[in-house]
Amino acid sequence: MSETELIDDYRGLLLSQTPLLDVRAPVEFVQGAFPSAINLPLMNDQERQAVGIEYKQAGQEAAIALGHQLVSGQLREQRIAQWAAFLGRHPDSVIYCFRGGLRSQIAQQWLGDVGWRRPRVLGGYKAMRQFLLENLDERVRSTEFVVVGGLTGTGKTDVIAALSNKIDLEALAHHRGSSFGGRTERQPSQINFENSLSIELLRLHQSNATALAVEDEAHLIGRCAVPLALRNKTQQSPTIWVTAALDERVHRIQRDYIESLAQDYRLAFGPSEGIARYQTHLRKSLFNLHKRLGQQRHAQLQTALDEALKQQLEHGAFDGHRQWIEPLLTTYYDPMYEYQRQQRKGRVLFEGTTKEVTAFLQANGY
Repeated sequence: MSETELIDDYRGLLLSQTPLLDVRAPVEFVQGAFPSAINLPLMNDQERQAVGIEYKQAGQEAAIALGHQLVSGQLREQRIAQWAAFLGRHPDSVIYCFRGGLRSQIAQQWLGDVGWRRPRVLGGYKAMRQFLLENLDERVRSTEFVVVGGLTGTGKTDVIAALSNKIDLEALAHHRGSSFGGRTERQPSQINFENSLSIELLRLHQSNATALAVEDEAHLIGRCAVPLALRNKTQQSPTIWVTAALDERVHRIQRDYIESLAQDYRLAFGPSEGIARYQTHLRKSLFNLHKRLGQQRHAQLQTALDEALKQQLEHGAFDGHRQWIEPLLTTYYDPMYEYQRQQRKGRVLFEGTTKEVTAFLQANGY
């Protein structure tokens, strides 16, 4: 096989965001893929399952024969046409399947029959995934981190956004953190979160960034778990502490988690369904804390939230939300974050407002 038919430059493929033609079944793609990949399967889930059963019962040759039988005639031509259309839009694309074996070979051959000669990934998805896992561990070990911490609403995310050498875990997870941090867009799978994180570390390493800022996060950002190697490293890293007055913090929470979210839901689902989903989101987020808040405190905050939503719906005013945001901060989130700060005692390098912390970190190469 010629060198043009196989490619194993995983680093180059991922850094260049080369379009990837993923011919695995949809169920495999949903579990994990790469940011520049599109799924146009050789076999759908049912066809793949049938071939798998045939392989176990009758062996490889019988399974291959069944696959060719299932994907033949007009169906075969339709799938080739889909691939060719994708290559027409992205002529530099590369093909892959799970192990870089039969499925990608067949796709490569069928495309070659209609005039498209494109390489496939040596080792397929499995090899690229392994490369990213090894890169993630290696980059975490070789990178110095500084953790941007602070009470809820002090503007830690604003600090991260203003820096060049940083990892924005919340952006990668499509979640703002905390019980209320969900967005209208779906979160990535755990595998895709890890893949994107590893690619971002690869990109930063390529630009010679050996020290990175990262926001102080819990183990879970929504449903995405921070990889253990990164969590262990940042727990031992120095901290920068962001401060802000309570009124400023309440205003920022109202802006970022209430007003902005309402707009997101309207844009995603329309005025009527959007406001219904938005209200459900806020109520569910508060309910998720009811065991830790206690029955009485949760009931009080729920009443205040319901009243705020009523005022918002009737008058378009958001200020009523301050009546539950402030006590939630002072009685629940603040004690938790203050405890975490005490655990980091002696490792706080600098403390200041959002503006002061941003200037300090930028002056130190972040």
